[in-house]
Amino acid sequence: MILWFTLTQVGIAVLAGLIAVVAGLVGRRPSDLTVGALALIEVLLIVQIVIALVSPFAGNPPTGSLLEFWTYLVSAALLPPAGAAWALIERSRWSTVVMGVAALAVAVMVWRMHAIWTVQVA
Repeated sequence: MILWFTLTQVGIAVLAGLIAVVAGLVGRRPSDLTVGALALIEVLLIVQIVIALVSPFAGNPPTGSLLEFWTYLVSAALLPPAGAAWALIERSRWSTVVMGVAALAVAVMVWRMHAIWTVQVA
């Protein structure tokens, strides 16, 4: 994984998560901002999938478990669409909070993926 891209993903996911959680707690329903932020997180995760496929061939192999890494990556890529689907089905303040929690979970998972890729010794 690429450190600056990981930090960008984590930063955007944390910012999107905080915005959605705060918006939900003050009573706002899902909006273009909160759903769009989840869409941006999903696009970054798709780019991460491409990076993870290309990196070993470019001389950046993982040092940890590939199975664990890919499990985190696929699971993280499923969270934003699930949160957005929930928000579009149940348009309440709590679905906005759920989107925020999904974004924060993605931030944690991306950081863990970085640790699996770079820190652990197989």
